[in-house]
Amino acid sequence: MTTQEKISADFDPNSIGQKIANIYGLPFDTKSAQIVIVPVPWEVTVSYNAGTADGPLAIFNASFQVDLFDPDVSDAWKVGIAMQEADSQLHSLNATLRPLAEEYIARLEEGFSASDDPSMAKLLAEINAGCEKMNEIVHARCEAVLAEGKIAAVLGGDHSTPLGLIRALGRHHSDFGILHFDAHADLRDAYEGFTYSHASIMFNVLKEKAVSRLVQVGIRDYCEQEAQLIACSKGRVKAFYDRDIQARIFEGQSWQQICADVIQQLPQKVYVSFDIDGLDPKLCPNTGTPVPGGLGFEQALYLVKAVVASGRNIIAFDLNEVAPGADDEWDANVGARLLYRLVNLAAKSNGRN
Repeated sequence: MTTQEKISADFDPNSIGQKIANIYGLPFDTKSAQIVIVPVPWEVTVSYNAGTADGPLAIFNASFQVDLFDPDVSDAWKVGIAMQEADSQLHSLNATLRPLAEEYIARLEEGFSASDDPSMAKLLAEINAGCEKMNEIVHARCEAVLAEGKIAAVLGGDHSTPLGLIRALGRHHSDFGILHFDAHADLRDAYEGFTYSHASIMFNVLKEKAVSRLVQVGIRDYCEQEAQLIACSKGRVKAFYDRDIQARIFEGQSWQQICADVIQQLPQKVYVSFDIDGLDPKLCPNTGTPVPGGLGFEQALYLVKAVVASGRNIIAFDLNEVAPGADDEWDANVGARLLYRLVNLAAKSNGRN
């Protein structure tokens, strides 16, 4: 069935979400949907708390409790949203490589290094090769979505997961910017030796020629080397640090004014990369590396809405680092609602709603 046929079928958006359906209980599959979510259950290189590999499934399960009415987007559910099944090879690779990475990191913390320990060097090479394989799988899946003229979204997993999508976008768009929500700058060069570390995603993204601008919001945990990279980027990277945002608010500026400054830095085409720890940690207490401070839920979405209102196009996006807690579903509930709003706003920015 086409998207329109699915919409015309007997579906009540006010009814309970049926778990026999796709994400959010919607009547779409990946063929009829206009926005396709690519889940990437991956956390091989996480350097603190694990759990993000369980994020995609947890968000999928929590999605059935999300009300489909969105005051910002008329008949939002009709755009057609569906989530792919996770790639079985990714599950297997993650399960194999994560214990190896834990062993490698533990030995690093004990003062050993891959440069003088052949066994560590072997571990590192295997992990880096596996991470490259993950990038290839994500790239292939996202390229297939983009080739059909649809909007692709990556749902991680740790924040290393969207590189394949961003690489694929470079084949379809010659110039786009990244709007990056995060507590961390993620500009480390091969953090801990991992070429595709979750802490290196934006360092790797900057290697893509199509990415003309990286605009970071909410950054509050970063090293001197990252600060220098930003300062020496000749404007290609612009960071709106959390401490500076809060200082401006304390001194009487409005969030609307700050958002206008953020948007001014962005080109016409925008990719949104959203690490959940960019939010206040009370909204994501189980994420891998929570940091005090951060944005409120509606505060972050106000900025995305302002991007759409400016006439810019959100060409794709990702949501990462949602880790379900052992005792409750709070993180997944927040993640499911954030994902739905991002989908709706991306659709609206492209006239698909």
